[in-house]
Amino acid sequence: MGRVPAPARLVVLVSGSGTNLQALLDACQDPAYGARVVAVGADRDDIEGLARADRAGVPTFVKRVQDFSTREHWDRAMAETVAAFEPDLVVLAGFMKLVGQEFHDRFGGRVVNTHPALSPSFPGMRGPADALEYGVKITGCTLFVVDDGVDTGPIVAQRAVEVADDDTVESLHERIKGAERGMLVETVGRMAREGYTVEGRAVRFGGAGSSR
Repeated sequence: MGRVPAPARLVVLVSGSGTNLQALLDACQDPAYGARVVAVGADRDDIEGLARADRAGVPTFVKRVQDFSTREHWDRAMAETVAAFEPDLVVLAGFMKLVGQEFHDRFGGRVVNTHPALSPSFPGMRGPADALEYGVKITGCTLFVVDDGVDTGPIVAQRAVEVADDDTVESLHERIKGAERGMLVETVGRMAREGYTVEGRAVRFGGAGSSR
């Protein structure tokens, strides 16, 4: 009988309520999903994302930028702490800090993040608002491999969300977040089970030379 592959090890970084984290924790309850969350980190104390991890029995850690003399020292400490959990994939799930060069050097090609727009359109913090102001009829969400830009990394997955005539920024963003959670859970599962490669801007599942 063949050996069952060990689940992929996920470290999830959060800054707020952790709804995407919860979706991943729920998915990981099924052994067939192929992954498990081994740690949850944050850049602030007393947030619901950390409480969700505590309730699930997942180790947590906090690295606050203001507790370090420089942003580089914070980045190094974050990278070293994440590395101690030996992740196959690092998921930025509503993590509101940009990781730096040392983090990229340690985990290049293994860090994914979501953006509430169809990249490369509407980068930055105002994706839903910018889409609404521009008057697009379709926007959505993107899962990408983090590089040293802002929402510029190679695209792993995207989902479209129609813009309604009566949408507000809040109503549009809520629908985008719903699509984002489904996309994140489905795609991280595939990355864990099938492996993936990053070649230039192309991300492909499975195959030899997989990043997983």
